Amino acid sequence: MLKLTEEVLAKVMGDILIGTCSWTDPTLIESGRFYPAWARSAEARLQYYTSQFGLVEVDSSYYALLSERTSQLWVERTGEKFIFDVKAFRLFTQHPTPLTALPKDIKQALPLDVKEKATIYQRDMPTELISELWIRFERALLPLDSAGKLGLVLCQFPPWFYPGEQQRDYILSCRERLPQYRIAIEFRHSSWVNDQNRERTLSFLRDNDLPFVCVDEPQGFRSSIPPVVAATSDLALVRFHGRNREMWETKGVSAAERFNYLYSQEELKEWVPRIKELASVTRQLHVLFNNCHRDKAVVNARQVRLMLD
Repeated sequence: MLKLTEEVLAKVMGDILIGTCSWTDPTLIESGRFYPAWARSAEARLQYYTSQFGLVEVDSSYYALLSERTSQLWVERTGEKFIFDVKAFRLFTQHPTPLTALPKDIKQALPLDVKEKATIYQRDMPTELISELWIRFERALLPLDSAGKLGLVLCQFPPWFYPGEQQRDYILSCRERLPQYRIAIEFRHSSWVNDQNRERTLSFLRDNDLPFVCVDEPQGFRSSIPPVVAATSDLALVRFHGRNREMWETKGVSAAERFNYLYSQEELKEWVPRIKELASVTRQLHVLFNNCHRDKAVVNARQVRLMLD
């Protein structure tokens, strides 16, 4: 990374947008520590959130296919400059997907042996149905994109997605499915950025203009990505997952339990120069807090914003 003085950084930094990975997390709403008493409806909560932050990540789109109607409502309920990053549907990133997460007509069109499964993978589905799901996802993003409110589409790959030609080809195929949108790539296996593969991975992303997702997360696991700071496109994304080692790879726990972590001031200060340097070599940088347990994400997002200011 470039080593620049504070004075130079202030002159060359691109836009830095800060937010959280969800504005509807049940533990956040139940905590009563963020939303005012009058923000009881979905519309009111989104409007209040946008008064506090300029960016949010849509996490619900990972669990169920986003609808065009919902996307349009978000456009109508937010200000002109508000940005949504949208997480890709889990089937697209080779995660196991409950049959109940699929649209009704897609489920009905599945082969009989697949209909009997509780959970399926992309390999279980006919290619024409996979293509139809991608088409619907692309259409659902259109209202956000048309309004200038779509940021990045996050493709977060699972821990068993290892480096290889087949995997790199699949990443490129995801981009080809969404030619008019910008996708960002997050890995969940350390081998992508170990000493042997790091430069190849970053060069591949750079050559294909794909933003590398920088992360802060618990270390010491095979799924742990070290805090590599690299810009591989004119857009960049940093996601803070917390450092809850006890829950990071524990099975059967909720997302709120897994990401239950409040960063200290000192831990956040480690990232301030990294964020500034990333912003100095990109047009726009998205900083998102995924430690969505109660109000921890919004507290840390506000702290980083103050540090950067």
